[in-house]
Amino acid sequence: MEELNVIGRNAKKAAGELANLNTEQKNKILLLVADLLEKYSDGILEENARDLEQGHEMGLKGAIVDRLTLSGERISGIADGLREIVQLEDPIGEIEEMKKRPNGLLIGKKRVPLGVVGVIYESRPNVTADVAGLCIKTGNVCMLRGGKEAFRSNNAIVKVFHEAIEACGLDPHMVQLVQNTTRESAVAMMKLNQYLDILIPRGGAGLIQAVVQNSTVPVIETGVGNCHVYVDDAADLEKAVSIVYNAKTHRPGVCNAAESLLVHEKVAALVLPDIGRALSEGGVEIRGDQITCKLIPEAKPATEEDWGTEYLDLLISSRVVGSVEEAVDHINQYGTMHSESIITENYSHAQYFLDRVDAAAVYVNASTRFTDGFEFGYGAEIGISTQKLHARGPMGLKELTTNKYVIYGSGQIR
Repeated sequence: MEELNVIGRNAKKAAGELANLNTEQKNKILLLVADLLEKYSDGILEENARDLEQGHEMGLKGAIVDRLTLSGERISGIADGLREIVQLEDPIGEIEEMKKRPNGLLIGKKRVPLGVVGVIYESRPNVTADVAGLCIKTGNVCMLRGGKEAFRSNNAIVKVFHEAIEACGLDPHMVQLVQNTTRESAVAMMKLNQYLDILIPRGGAGLIQAVVQNSTVPVIETGVGNCHVYVDDAADLEKAVSIVYNAKTHRPGVCNAAESLLVHEKVAALVLPDIGRALSEGGVEIRGDQITCKLIPEAKPATEEDWGTEYLDLLISSRVVGSVEEAVDHINQYGTMHSESIITENYSHAQYFLDRVDAAAVYVNASTRFTDGFEFGYGAEIGISTQKLHARGPMGLKELTTNKYVIYGSGQIR
């Protein structure tokens, strides 16, 4: 696809310039972008309104519409996120170690940009700014391929980046948006090895699996979150109700929202009615096993499919288990290695859960909603990796870098 080849060539050309900017230059771009986002907020919202109108015509609803929707407050939040990135330490150029060999060679490990980062994502215009901001801070050029449902919003945000970069006298091709939003452009991007150094999918399970299975570019798998909250027999039950409610209802359409509830059989009769009442008042449909349905009259019977489903909606599955070991086994079987939480006052149970659950983020007595770049103190994130190479969990600045060995000699030969 010729458009992608043009973008790729421009990206490679811009990569050398961006990689060699100093921290002050990169921060200047980001601060200007933040100011311009707020200055042009009305225009961005007009474009977003057009996307939303088209989305309603396409039949979009629920979580997808929530992710697509911008507001003045959300744009200010995006701008503040960029300002927060400015305050973070720049990892580029950091020498992590320097060792002197017996032959006198000094061998060090230096942190450098990945190069050209490609991101394929759906219906999230905030991702456009987050990714571009993180990439600029880490000296990476980004090639963005958003979904058609957010095309106008994404374009408006990228234009702000272009204006800021050009105002600094630099190549605007440091941030590029693929204009073709067809499936063919996504497939072509997966094969763009000559230009892309890494590809990151952000979206639903279908998109992520399509990229993982078909890409010849190295991929970081992100985002699918069948997250669990387990209420232990040693739980503070008042705390449990609050955490489950927050984890499910705060923003049900995001990947760190709880999709599954596990409750120990010894406290099920004590806590499930209260949890059920709170969730029902929050508009949540509960799909439970036999005991859950007995204790929560509003619950509907769960199927095997429910245990492994990421709803991204006001739905939750619920199951009663006999032990922390059974809870961990269930999570490791049906979870997606994203975020898992135990509610307990028993130290041994907490440590067992932390040690045995295979996930990027494992919590004790806290909502899964905290798995987020801002909440972890990294600024915006480029995604939440659910794999083990090259990064795991919220991907901040350091995760967008790699190493280069630098060697100082004084005439040594081998």
